[in-house]
Amino acid sequence: MTAVLPGAFTDALTRHGDRVAVTDPDTSLSYAELAARARAAADRLASYDVAGRPLRVGLYATNSTDYVVGYLAALYAGAVPFLADSAFGPFELSRIAEDCGLDLLIHAPDAAVEQVTEELLADAGEFGSLKVSRVRRSDAPPPPLLPDTEVCRFTSGSTGRPNCIEFSGPAVLAAARNWARGTGLSAEDRIACLAALSNGLAFNTSLLAAFLPGASLHLSRGLPTASRIVRLLESTGATRLVAFPALYESIVRRSSTGGFTGVRAAISSGAPLRDSVREEFTRLTGVPVHNYYGVAEAGPLTYAVDGDGGGLGTPLPGVEVIADEQGIRVRSESMGSRYLNAPGVFEERVDDQGRYRTGDQGHLLDGVLHLTGRTGRLVNVGGRKIDPIEITEVLREAAGVLDAVAFEAENQHGDTILAAVVAVEPGLTAQLLRTHCSAVLPSFKVPWVFHLVDEIPVNSIGKPSVERLRRLLADARSN
Repeated sequence: MTAVLPGAFTDALTRHGDRVAVTDPDTSLSYAELAARARAAADRLASYDVAGRPLRVGLYATNSTDYVVGYLAALYAGAVPFLADSAFGPFELSRIAEDCGLDLLIHAPDAAVEQVTEELLADAGEFGSLKVSRVRRSDAPPPPLLPDTEVCRFTSGSTGRPNCIEFSGPAVLAAARNWARGTGLSAEDRIACLAALSNGLAFNTSLLAAFLPGASLHLSRGLPTASRIVRLLESTGATRLVAFPALYESIVRRSSTGGFTGVRAAISSGAPLRDSVREEFTRLTGVPVHNYYGVAEAGPLTYAVDGDGGGLGTPLPGVEVIADEQGIRVRSESMGSRYLNAPGVFEERVDDQGRYRTGDQGHLLDGVLHLTGRTGRLVNVGGRKIDPIEITEVLREAAGVLDAVAFEAENQHGDTILAAVVAVEPGLTAQLLRTHCSAVLPSFKVPWVFHLVDEIPVNSIGKPSVERLRRLLADARSN
């Protein structure tokens, strides 16, 4: 089966030759320069080919021009890129490598990589600051990919491990085209992207979607603080800002107003941005916030063209949204195919009309989507979905823990956080629990707050009472 994405990127990079394609704090590449570097890197990757199937290449790094080169190189080499969140630790990276049968890893120097790799194959060179290593392989054959799979991305799910979503080339291309068309993205746009390219928010709105019309993509490094955002906006003359709600909340708390002169639209996703934050951000900066709703398995779904209104906007081209008593169900041209490492789980969430059950609840008002809650148990923290059951099991494995419950709560700003109430033996401290979790979980899955008790409160049928757990946290804060 002929791959779709290499041709789509080749066409875009050829048409827009001398225009700026992508920058980071150290590097700026035109479309022509990006094409040349990606082709050279692809030749290096192709030399590591495996017989009988495409190479499986993991990308494990933060945003940079080198990351974009590595992604394109994998596609041009006929490999399948697996975009892993750079926040994943050794435990999850090892699971991904084993579950998905990775052959190579393109990565920055990182201790987590040492747990899954056995041989350094390419140090810098065509990949700039990144390295290429061979992944340690088990004797078990890798699970077969679908014939049309061209990209794989990850999301947390009910399996207690990162679920690997397979995407066909047409689905990835449709996501980019429909986003560009539905949001009016043009060659004159300069996108300041503060979300990881492995995440759906950036992947769908700021990678191929930017390159199709000839826009420029500007990437930052390090924690996305308010001051770093201002520097990025000022240095690039950005017209669009793409970020998670927590970043907008940070700007509002610090009353940061510099750098926004040329920004026409700020795009938020991952979790609904509170109306009070949205309104205050616009008052401070003069920039409207355009909410965007998407799920990892189905791509970008809605966009709020009117940045002054509430809700998450109307469906993008190629998208159908149903909101009823069954929750929000969607069908899109950009839907994933299945979970490679969790057979049957994806399929169980698709109804007989081909609509994916998102796990969200909400309603459509005058065509605009409004969320009201979750039908499932996943906690959405800063745009990342976390399974509390997984966190509870990790806590229960710690020495001195009698029982534990992880659940969704709010911090003093009203933001969603992951909290844990833990019944412990004498001598066990919250810091020891945090250290235990950090050893096996990525940082974003470590509970924000630990509350230690002698016994977990339960309801009348013996199950933990989340209402009473939240009350315990509230009482602890007030004392």
